[in-house]
Amino acid sequence: MARAHANGIEIEYETSGLPAGRPLLLVMGLGGQLLHWEEGFVARLVAEGHFAIRFDNRDAGLSARFEGTPDLPALMAARMAGQQPAVAYTLGDMANDTAGLLDALGIPAAHVVGMSMGGMIAQELAIRHPERVKSLTSIMSTTGNPELPPAKPEAAARLVRAPANSRDEAIAAAVETFGVIAGALSEIDLAAVRTNAARAYDRAYFPAGQQRQLAAIITAGSRVDALNRLNVPSLVIHGLEDPLIPVEAGIDTQGVLRGSELLLLEGVGHYLPRSAWPEIVGAISKLTRSAD
Repeated sequence: MARAHANGIEIEYETSGLPAGRPLLLVMGLGGQLLHWEEGFVARLVAEGHFAIRFDNRDAGLSARFEGTPDLPALMAARMAGQQPAVAYTLGDMANDTAGLLDALGIPAAHVVGMSMGGMIAQELAIRHPERVKSLTSIMSTTGNPELPPAKPEAAARLVRAPANSRDEAIAAAVETFGVIAGALSEIDLAAVRTNAARAYDRAYFPAGQQRQLAAIITAGSRVDALNRLNVPSLVIHGLEDPLIPVEAGIDTQGVLRGSELLLLEGVGHYLPRSAWPEIVGAISKLTRSAD
């Protein structure tokens, strides 16, 4: 792993594959670390000719940490009232981080894949810096369209739960969250969930950062109009059983991104089960080859 100075902050990142490969920037979701892009998944992408770049978003993992405790209910109430409350940073700031990371790596443009909040950041990157995005893959994410159905209550509750007080509690919480959001096809991956949760806790357990990231999501607003003006090769992937960001959000995203492809995953929730890796990697690789 390595560190880069990007957009005025320090970003922890890791690359896989040959630099001559197709550059593929992987943007993780809420509270996630670069290791949540599992090694086996990244290896499949590398085998398809990609130079994969994983990194910790600000306020996650080993990247720069911020301060302040957001009042999430107050932020939600303000947004519902049409206000734009101040937050520590925005999704736009996080998108500028990714552009800064590409600058630090000397990469003029990359194929960008974002998962959940990472998909929102990837969309923002394409809006703010379209020249940096060769192709856009939005996985289990949303345009911020306020007319879309909300998360199921049991899934939303996992985002605002009290932080774990120990390593064992953190692992147990990850398994519980997985049980709520992952979908039927993911049940065989419980051992991987425990392993990844343990690795993430040992590397950098920092729940306060997730709350600030969530504040950025809450106050982001709709990207529909801006995305509709884009002309970038795009792919939208979504699980049909996603309780956190319902599949209607994926269908909406595909409808907004002109000419984009849609891949719906049967039996999949808000997670990338190993059984779906070949189909997901195949779809991403088809897009990047055609757009390169």
